[in-house]
Amino acid sequence: MATPTASPHSLLASASASARAFPFHNRSLRSPRRGPRLRAGSVKEWREFEDEAGAVKEWREFEDAVRRRDLSRALRFLQSVEPAAAGTAVTQVVAAPVPPGRDWEVLDACIDADDMRLVGRAYQFLVDRGVLASFGKCKNIVLEGPREVTPTVLKEMTGLEASKLAPKKWGLSGSSPYVLAGFLGGVSFLLTQGIDLRPNLGAVLALATADALFLGGTGLAQISSFWPPYKRRILVHEAGHLLTAYLMGCPIRGVILDPFVALRMGIQGQAGTQFWDAKMEKELGEGHLSSTAFDRYSMILYAGIAAEALVYGEAEGGENDENLFRSLCILLNPPLSVAQMANRARWSVMQSYNLLKWHKKAHRAAVKALEDGHSLSIVIRRIEEALASDR
Repeated sequence: MATPTASPHSLLASASASARAFPFHNRSLRSPRRGPRLRAGSVKEWREFEDEAGAVKEWREFEDAVRRRDLSRALRFLQSVEPAAAGTAVTQVVAAPVPPGRDWEVLDACIDADDMRLVGRAYQFLVDRGVLASFGKCKNIVLEGPREVTPTVLKEMTGLEASKLAPKKWGLSGSSPYVLAGFLGGVSFLLTQGIDLRPNLGAVLALATADALFLGGTGLAQISSFWPPYKRRILVHEAGHLLTAYLMGCPIRGVILDPFVALRMGIQGQAGTQFWDAKMEKELGEGHLSSTAFDRYSMILYAGIAAEALVYGEAEGGENDENLFRSLCILLNPPLSVAQMANRARWSVMQSYNLLKWHKKAHRAAVKALEDGHSLSIVIRRIEEALASDR
């Protein structure tokens, strides 16, 4: 059955009626209207928006470099956005100005840097920017004070006996006897409860021996680090190294607080602060070592012991620091005698003790920042803030 079709006239009429019923059909067939014209200010704002978007993209590259601990790339980026020095003939246009505080983050990329000279350039860059105002402020302190430091002089200057500044062997002093007594008490309790430890005792002793021989006690140190007083003492010790190195103008590569990470990085001991002395490296490369460079290095080595003595009244850690000091004394030409080593050690710890005492607020700030798990850039920023508040 055929379907009736409408005539051409009726189709046109239907379309016309539809257009009257739905006016937007007609408008859709017309040429599009011109949009509102952008004011001159709007164009400027749009360009500013594009510049800001480009800056954000560029800073993401910096964040990626810091996250990957690529110090060379991070430093190269900061140098690319650094304004030209005043007085130059050509004015540099910076598309991505440095946001406040962002340039500090380059220090977080130092930890994996193999070239310590690159670490030194990162610190010098921030010094030139006026960010690290107190870096190296005490580097001339090694020229001050008496050179002959007897135990009597040491006590007069610090109020501490020389024996209080000597690193202790585990289990003989400090808090370790209480840990040992607690361990023996626990074993005794288990035995009284009828629990036979003999089947596992050999395995425990074997693991402890292997840890001592092959891991340098790293496993035991990792377990001990969970005990808050012990962990706090480590933070105090390392903050002493960090602050002294900073005030003496020695770039810090990083602070390692995990014993296994320290072992992987070749650090002797449960934790470590890695710093670099450019002058000392240069002199050793030339086959000599000046007294000034050696004194500065010795002060930083003994700063951990000095920090513990300042906070707790005596030092427990620092055995590896002393071993490193002795090995360096032997390399001198001529090497120091035992009496000269002892005098130089007392001088170094006295200088570090007084330096930390003068900057006690900055040391507390460093300990707190390390305790909170902050990165190196934040720790150094807290140090600068504490030092600025004392001015």
